[in-house]
Amino acid sequence: MIKQKLEQLRLGKLTAEQNVKNFLKAIEKDDKKGKKINAFIQLNPSALKEAEVVDKKIKEGKAGKLAGLCIGIKSNINVQGLNASCASKTLENYKCPYDASVIEKIKAEDGIIIGMLNMDEFASGSSGETSAFEATQNPSALGLIPGGSSSGSAAAIAAGFCDLALGSDTGGSIRNPASHCGIVGIKPSYSRVSRYGLIDLSMSLDQIGTLSEDVYGAALLLDIISGKDDKDAISQESSKLNLEFKLPNKIKIGIPKLVISDSRISKLVQEKIEQAVKKYKWEKQNIEIKYIDLAVQTYYPIVYAEFFSGTRKFDGRRYGKKIEESSGSEVLRRILGGSEISKAEYKGRYYRKALQVKELIKEEFSRAFEKVDCIIIPTVPRLPHKIGSKISAEEMYNYDPLTIPANLAEICAISIPAGKIDNTPVGMQIMSGFMQEQKMLEIAKAIENLK
Repeated sequence: MIKQKLEQLRLGKLTAEQNVKNFLKAIEKDDKKGKKINAFIQLNPSALKEAEVVDKKIKEGKAGKLAGLCIGIKSNINVQGLNASCASKTLENYKCPYDASVIEKIKAEDGIIIGMLNMDEFASGSSGETSAFEATQNPSALGLIPGGSSSGSAAAIAAGFCDLALGSDTGGSIRNPASHCGIVGIKPSYSRVSRYGLIDLSMSLDQIGTLSEDVYGAALLLDIISGKDDKDAISQESSKLNLEFKLPNKIKIGIPKLVISDSRISKLVQEKIEQAVKKYKWEKQNIEIKYIDLAVQTYYPIVYAEFFSGTRKFDGRRYGKKIEESSGSEVLRRILGGSEISKAEYKGRYYRKALQVKELIKEEFSRAFEKVDCIIIPTVPRLPHKIGSKISAEEMYNYDPLTIPANLAEICAISIPAGKIDNTPVGMQIMSGFMQEQKMLEIAKAIENLK
């Protein structure tokens, strides 16, 4: 567990250098040889040298809050000197000229960047299979998809290749793989974390978030990367998290009626979450959230239009290759769809209409959180499929209907392990109101402790 490892590092029972060497050995054995897991695209060649500096700081009592921990970074976040390839051939050789704001904060607290992680190409996918550098395996259920798009981030944690990881979440891209891999993944409230240095999929929805084996680790990293950043106009100051996690006396859990009756949700998955929720002697009530059934139809016009706009800079003239000539089918599908939506005659019919519905969904969730402290539902409505299975675009998009609403509503959400079905992890999703991460984490920690 992260808290215990930090204590070992602080007391000198484990050095930062030893920690890095242990992970590099595990990666060499199970990630690179034969690409068993394929979580990492690139390792940081300076990791051991950076660890030596951190060890010196620890001995001098000047080390930061992450001193000696190894953090893996999704390959759409800039880390100076490493490649933010977005797991694409388009940006395969793009070497980052600067650190994203979240990376600056991690380094300031003496966290060690161990490498860049695999992902769905340009974050376009829910399975981890669309990477230009081959699919990531699920360490918790070999042969099955790990989920996406932050596939490498979740797999690296589940496989024991790093202590913590960063991912990005547009419609479930942290929570989805966290669920499939049996770990913890947090999508923060929109604007809590700076996006400066993120190669985004959709500017209206993206948030950088954290992954860990436990709630404490994910919360610690979230606390460090949160806050106002002058380089990102939408970022906001947020209160510091209290990592002691004192549970409120009374908890009201909301269960959305439409989710209960959604035919896309596997009965086995629904039953697993219901069984888990029954363990907790908290007040539960069914709630109605209007327009939640329109979440998927609202989400994709926004993503397609904004992704198309954001990829116009990948023209092969300034850096990288032309995206239309070097990307996979899912990226091309989104570019083509975004191109059509963005045409003048369609703007008022799709993109703007979707933004209007997004606001309605946001208002509905705000009303719901006046009645309950959190909403608990499955993270993903179905079990992961086998890598390489022929899945239609519609089936693939149906991995996301339970995670997309939190992005549209701009609220915080977390996926924590709820158990297994046929030895495959299943995640429980806990949502709380805008900037209510403290409450959400206290509830998640209480559930984690009761297992």
